[in-house]
Amino acid sequence: MSEQPKRITSIGGQAVIEGVMMRGPHKTACAVRKPDKEIEIKVDENGTKKHNAFFRLPVVRGCVNFFESLIIGMKALMFSADFIEMEDDEEAESKFDRWLEDKFGDKIKDIVIYVAVIISLVLSVGLFILLPTLITRGVEAVLMGGTFIPSTPAMQTVAQSSMFTSITEGILRMVIFVVYLAFVSQMKDIKRVFEYHGAEHKTIACYEAEEELTVENVKKHSRFHPRCGTSFLLFVMIVSIILYSCLPRTGIVLRVLMRLALLPVIAGVSYEIIKLAGRSANKCVALLTKPGLWLQRLTTREPDGSQIEVAIRSMQSVIPENDGDDRW
Repeated sequence: MSEQPKRITSIGGQAVIEGVMMRGPHKTACAVRKPDKEIEIKVDENGTKKHNAFFRLPVVRGCVNFFESLIIGMKALMFSADFIEMEDDEEAESKFDRWLEDKFGDKIKDIVIYVAVIISLVLSVGLFILLPTLITRGVEAVLMGGTFIPSTPAMQTVAQSSMFTSITEGILRMVIFVVYLAFVSQMKDIKRVFEYHGAEHKTIACYEAEEELTVENVKKHSRFHPRCGTSFLLFVMIVSIILYSCLPRTGIVLRVLMRLALLPVIAGVSYEIIKLAGRSANKCVALLTKPGLWLQRLTTREPDGSQIEVAIRSMQSVIPENDGDDRW
């Protein structure tokens, strides 16, 4: 991808199971390569109903966009999962499945989506907020005077510092995040998803370069992009270190609750940073995005031509008719 793309688009995407979801200003499309090698595509209208002025304010819009993306992304994953060939297609439907279908009917899929989003949020909070907080609390207890390590006044001063708490939690959070990505990136099915992730980035880069969306043109571009969700999550962790350092020292329960309460603000601020990074050619901004681009070496892989073809089909479906409607 060129350092200064001719067009900076707001169109973004997400890799799904054997496919790519693209979200434009007016439409969201999910293209999936089916087992018979045909491409199935689902296009939904979105953006026809504008948020009011409050929800378009800086930071607020980022928080809204974050939660909308979670819902839309989960729906795209559910759509792509429908085409997975099950090992036993004739497996009998359970009584519980029949009860759910009788009880909720066509609404069952929406219920599953929202439950899945809630579960993913709970697991994320546990892994990236609760666990680092508990470990940091243990480190503070050791520094304050534990059985194994004699404490000193300097150690106690450090342990009582909000900055120490915030930095320690932040480092632990980043380590857990990188280790988690490194682990899942070795899984066969996840490797396929990461290849489609690379196809998504390369297709967007080709569009931003104002080149015709062909497989050969897309292949020339980089699989790393400054507006990637991986970079966004890295900014979330950096912003959290700064904001959490401003919080007063409290007990473990209140500490976790305050961190949860700040999550919407952190998401909103991180969105504004990624928005700036996506449209700025400033060298300082470029330096700020470097860690996120490095991290994308774990979350993206070079796609093949068939995967790029899927990404192109998804991209073409969301490009607005009026040039400039997708301006970032």
